Amino acid sequence: MTRRTVWRGFALGLASLVLWMSSLSTPLRAGEPQSLPASPACPGLVIVVDGAGGFEAASRQLRQTAAQAQLPLDVRVFHWSHGYCRILADQVHAEHARREARRLSDSIVAYRRTAPNQPIYLVGHSAGCAVVLLAAECLPADSVERIVLLAPAVSATRDLKPGLRCARRGIDAFTSTYDWAWLGLGTLLAGTADRRWTSATAGRAGFQPPTVGGTDDALYAKLRQHPWNPRMKSLGHNGGHYGAYQPEFLRAFVFPLLRD
Repeated sequence: MTRRTVWRGFALGLASLVLWMSSLSTPLRAGEPQSLPASPACPGLVIVVDGAGGFEAASRQLRQTAAQAQLPLDVRVFHWSHGYCRILADQVHAEHARREARRLSDSIVAYRRTAPNQPIYLVGHSAGCAVVLLAAECLPADSVERIVLLAPAVSATRDLKPGLRCARRGIDAFTSTYDWAWLGLGTLLAGTADRRWTSATAGRAGFQPPTVGGTDDALYAKLRQHPWNPRMKSLGHNGGHYGAYQPEFLRAFVFPLLRD
């Protein structure tokens, strides 16, 4: 059996598994803007948008780790998935992502009316990063404090200007060239969350700013990229798709960004 045959069999098996998992539950219908009641006791609101499949592992880990570290952060999850295990549906339905992003932006606008001075941080993981960036397109400049993207499952050439305008302190993206299963093979088979078929995703290769100069250069100066390196293994991040929200890594790299 050749190596090519093994890889082809693995790819077909993975595709079949994803298709099967995407049919396990019924879709959730888009509703009203999600209620985000103000919490004066916490100086920072962190809205977490999980990846495809409705597993909500990233948001759960951020909430638990923040509580254990007694950080003054109000961590909320934004529910956008079609339903539990609907990985493929979340990954490929661009219109659904856009609709949910509008709901997220409406939620932020409503929250701003009740807490105009409280910092808002947006954290996305994998396909959830597409929802975060789409929501930023609908928001005025400086609407949120910072955007943090963990293993973004979007194309490396995605236009970040709306997000960089929306976030007063810019965008921080955590990437890893070792994330080859989900952001390499997976996006070759199913496409990125912004509908590109490539293994050169932002979560692997990093974002590639345009070289046009002028105002765009000033905006892209607010983009900071954090590629994985072997020293991060000691913090629980082994370079894979889920490493960026492991507790020790959150404490060392992500939570310091969620402070005014």
